[in-house]
Amino acid sequence: MSVSKWYVIAISAVVALFAVFPLTDTDIWWHLACAREWVTTWTPVREPVVNVHEYFQQTVAFVYNLGGAPLLVAFKAFLWGYVFTLFLWPSVRRMPRNAPNAPGCHLGLEPESPLLLAILVVLLFIFRYQFEIRPVLFSLLFLGIYWNVLPWLFIGAGQERDSQPSCRSGTERKCCDRIRKAKRIALAMLILVLQFLWCKFQGLYILGSIFALVFFAQEWWTCRCDGAVVARKTIAFQTCFAVLLFAMPFFHREGLNLFLYPFGLLDRLLGLSPSAAIFASEIAENRSPITLLMAGENVLQSALMIVLCVVGIFAAVLRLRLVFSTSRPWNSHFRSEAEGIHNFPVEGSRTLWLLVTVLLAFVAERNFVLFLPVFFAVLLPWILQTNGLQNDEMHSMCASLRMTSHASLVLLAFLFGLWLRSVSNYDSMVACQRVPVAATQWMLENPHPGRLFNDDRAGGYLAFMNPSDSTYIDGRFILKTAEFFERYLSYSTDPQTFLHDADVQNIDRVVLPLRYYARWDKLLSTLDSAENWHLAYRDSLFVVMDRTGR
Repeated sequence: MSVSKWYVIAISAVVALFAVFPLTDTDIWWHLACAREWVTTWTPVREPVVNVHEYFQQTVAFVYNLGGAPLLVAFKAFLWGYVFTLFLWPSVRRMPRNAPNAPGCHLGLEPESPLLLAILVVLLFIFRYQFEIRPVLFSLLFLGIYWNVLPWLFIGAGQERDSQPSCRSGTERKCCDRIRKAKRIALAMLILVLQFLWCKFQGLYILGSIFALVFFAQEWWTCRCDGAVVARKTIAFQTCFAVLLFAMPFFHREGLNLFLYPFGLLDRLLGLSPSAAIFASEIAENRSPITLLMAGENVLQSALMIVLCVVGIFAAVLRLRLVFSTSRPWNSHFRSEAEGIHNFPVEGSRTLWLLVTVLLAFVAERNFVLFLPVFFAVLLPWILQTNGLQNDEMHSMCASLRMTSHASLVLLAFLFGLWLRSVSNYDSMVACQRVPVAATQWMLENPHPGRLFNDDRAGGYLAFMNPSDSTYIDGRFILKTAEFFERYLSYSTDPQTFLHDADVQNIDRVVLPLRYYARWDKLLSTLDSAENWHLAYRDSLFVVMDRTGR
């Protein structure tokens, strides 16, 4: 097996290992609760309500019911490893086996050196907590399949015939044409079915249609630059295919509301409308890495995100320049043709998609997971086949740099030691620091007659474990108005507002975190000093306050 393919296997295995950590994303719990029965809070909900995550919820609930949180963690670890395999494999599988590298200094980044692998593993280790079990994981899974399949659809028929020297005349040519058409139709049907399913896995399903358009435009541009003429049948096929991709939401019962859902997400991310500005500014995951860095939040990760995005922009621009240039100097990679795929439009489209994901990552921190697999897929083959410097005077430097191999092995061992230690420290696959595990059990045993007020990150877990007690808010912020969310946030800075609203809305129980995302110190202090509120339950992580004398 070639070195490049070993890198794919190694990186995918590392991603799967690093994805083994408790269910830290609190949204998974209301997904599980909604799979059992559609759950809404007792507070007002925006209309219309579109359950765009229905298929995701049913999938994770099926896994959870089979083996609980441990099996769900194993399931998401496998999917994350498979996602990286889908993105990396097409980029390296046609690289020559044991490709010779020119003599000279590779600065320790030759494929055989563990330094390159160590650098990649360090990046994955830093961003390991991005590997959550979220609907975006399935969006990446679908994008990875499109990454492999779309090149078969968006290439000119003339290019296919040129790349099939065994099918040049008579009966053989007709047979080859029929096989190609049947394969193309089958793959098109596969993508359309996946797009139909994707519409109910996550609102980012629109990325599949946009990704297809990128391939569509790049292939047409390449044919135009080459002076080739795209057959009318090919244009008609591609146009109908693209239209059907965008029309897939209308084949669901939600129809128009499902079609419009991604535009609401974009509004919430960018704060385009006044009502969405509060969401774009107050939710950490919706803020740009630049904003987070300037605010001093997640400094290391935010800074590294920005650096990688800048590197991605530089690499994408350079690669696009090579793709679009008339000389096309990367003949060893871009000019290779295999299995009927012409690599110029393919590589150009994938590089353009890198730019798209860079923009998405700059818009919001949560979008970085859309960028990371594409970044690895585009950059890794480039590094693996880059020749060394040709200056003989650099050989002495190369000898010393190769000593970094030993340090790289030590670093790899150290990182895996940290990972093993972190796994061994987990008491369970449920992150009790982020959801009120013990407090919820106490609340089940001690019901209350009134209404519950809770922190938004605890809402999903409370709804799943204690469905008889309706929550105030959960992580589905798109179901709430910006005015409601702003009022909710004001309770942390103006506790007297909460005391007034609690009387009006018959709130007699409050459950809030003490450590993780603990913005409620003022409110807890105010409740503790109020005559008609008392401490009902407390552990090291969460506190429950009850109201008396209603």
